[in-house]
Amino acid sequence: MIHSEVEPTFILLFLIGALAGEQSFRLIGPDYPVVAVLGEDAVLPCHLSPPINAEEKEVRWFRTRFGSLVHLYDDGKDQNNRQLPEYQGRTELIRDHMSSGNVSLRIHNIRLKDEGRYMCYVRFDVDYQDKVLELKVAGIGSAPHISAVHCEDREVRVVCESTGWYPEPEVIWRGEDGQSLTPSFLTETQKQNSLFNIRTSLFLRINKKKSNFSCCVRNTLLNQERESTISISDSRDIGLISAIAASSSVGFCFVFALGVACCVQRKLKRTCLIKTDTLLPTHQNKARQGEVPFQIHRQEVTGTSHVTIYKVASCPLLWSGSPM
Repeated sequence: MIHSEVEPTFILLFLIGALAGEQSFRLIGPDYPVVAVLGEDAVLPCHLSPPINAEEKEVRWFRTRFGSLVHLYDDGKDQNNRQLPEYQGRTELIRDHMSSGNVSLRIHNIRLKDEGRYMCYVRFDVDYQDKVLELKVAGIGSAPHISAVHCEDREVRVVCESTGWYPEPEVIWRGEDGQSLTPSFLTETQKQNSLFNIRTSLFLRINKKKSNFSCCVRNTLLNQERESTISISDSRDIGLISAIAASSSVGFCFVFALGVACCVQRKLKRTCLIKTDTLLPTHQNKARQGEVPFQIHRQEVTGTSHVTIYKVASCPLLWSGSPM
């Protein structure tokens, strides 16, 4: 392929430069990985020392192999006719600062495949210098979504889900006083379009009027996290377990409410009544079969989502409304 071909002249000059004596300049760049956010722009820093004018020099960026051209600047202009297709229209040198020796590369709209090693190469006559840099890509996923299901007695299963992370995130459950809690099951991780989706759950026994639990999903590369907190309260007088969940992230705030109403029982007929027009189809089927169904009903109110989960007692059912 044409993109893997290497100019013989370029190789010759490279070898001549390698045999040359003391260099008239050197390239400075970070020895630690540059972390870029998926979908945003990233800059790979590289500059000449001393800070001499680089406008008349040849500047190449490539993926460790000479034929893997990412960007070429020569004769005072960009010359990207042999550029790798995946970088076309996405790269540029910071031209305003080249006169002061800045040859940094900007890559637009970072993709997962951009992750890896890059080489910055600068040549003037037979004198050249190069510097290898590493780029790591990170993606912040969705705010954790917490749902709660009343199981039996005073036990509640709390599930936390979040999507779109890279690399695989760290997941932490925290209790009332901030201590870490161990998930009841192994955290489920799935990859979709090379991004990570997670699902983790806890079985909790509610022993007091109100308890707070948090699910935190953390990107260790960016040192950023998104967290949701659920507040579960138990009222024996009205047989109601209610939950309010709020989620937040760096620079963002997401608020939603979660309510769980349990055991609506009519003593006279020993039957239970539930409104079927709010039930999900699968839950309707389970209820008709005598199973204990749960359903989620959402209502948007100025940015706040109210979620109600009904539990039907284990007794015959009277249905109102029509099947969905």
